[in-house]
Amino acid sequence: MIATSERIHIALFGRCNSGKSSLFNALAGQEFVIVSELAGTTTDPVSKAIELPGIGASVLIDTAGLDDNSELGRMRVLQTQRVLDKTDIAILLFTPDGDFSIEIELLEELKLREIPVLLVVSKAELIIDDAIRNHISSVCGEAPLLVSAKTLVGVDNLIESIAQKCVKEERLITDGVCNAGDLVLLVMPQDTQAPKGRLIKPQVEVLRELLDRGCRAMCCTTDGLSAALASLSSPPKLIITDSQAFSEVSKLKPDETVLTSFSILFARYKGDIDLFREGAAVLNKLTQSSRVLIAEACTHVPQHEDIGRVKLPRLLRQKIGEGLSIDIVGGADFPDDLSQYDLVIHCGACMFTRRHVMSRVARVQKQGVPITNYGIALAVLKNVDL
Repeated sequence: MIATSERIHIALFGRCNSGKSSLFNALAGQEFVIVSELAGTTTDPVSKAIELPGIGASVLIDTAGLDDNSELGRMRVLQTQRVLDKTDIAILLFTPDGDFSIEIELLEELKLREIPVLLVVSKAELIIDDAIRNHISSVCGEAPLLVSAKTLVGVDNLIESIAQKCVKEERLITDGVCNAGDLVLLVMPQDTQAPKGRLIKPQVEVLRELLDRGCRAMCCTTDGLSAALASLSSPPKLIITDSQAFSEVSKLKPDETVLTSFSILFARYKGDIDLFREGAAVLNKLTQSSRVLIAEACTHVPQHEDIGRVKLPRLLRQKIGEGLSIDIVGGADFPDDLSQYDLVIHCGACMFTRRHVMSRVARVQKQGVPITNYGIALAVLKNVDL
């Protein structure tokens, strides 16, 4: 099964009763979300993983109405705006009786973020002439698609239009660090953080990609590294390990073997590795009056010796001092105002799309705050030369 983080995220935006939920169900091919004339029926964003013709693995996201002005509604709208961070393609719905001010405001933000957008009037069965379509065209500079979620007229055309907007960048997790035929040794600690009976997502994805690329992959745990290396007739081209095992692995690594981590590979794959390296240099300038934000994409329940909530803070305070202020956020939580921080340390974000990660990077850069990655930060803190 394709991971959510590797799917095209298609989000529907519009006012209350603009037909978002009906169109969501029409695209999904099933009654997945509740449809009602009652404003505010859709509260939190609703997601559904589907396969769309000509597009493939996708995630549909239904959002709350942009014009819900109630106290609770304003909170819903905030959640809707956060969906923009992970939206690859936006479908912006219009209602015939709207003044379009809200839609135009969102359209401008979508263009600013360089998110491809499709304009849609979803209740086409109610349209008796071209007046509404012409009006939207004159205001937005683009003609909307007429789609009826009720009769399904125009749905196939919408899917084709999404496919035309969908340009997925082909990227490899291990690009530039190994080639076909290379021997790659994966050192994967199976501690209390590892899920029972299975490997964590980054390990699975890297291992599968190595096999697909024709590399020779070998796996071991940290305590089995010495035996694994001794069994080889020649050193591996590359060793990939969990960042928390950098110290132990670097001591045993052959001089000619390159060392990296799953977190650093995902930093390259999902984010801006050069920017993260620049941010890591700030670790040597922090003082006990500094403030650091640790951002974890996962929403897992913290385990004993959790890397983001326990190990990383402990290493930071050992280097800088107990007075260092550290805030920790997880999942979709990420502060709008980052000006209070001297450094942001983000996880490898294997659970996020690249657009989601880069939206955070852009927000951090806009506010002039350095950002780095778990793996790079741990390498610096442990004095490991990568």
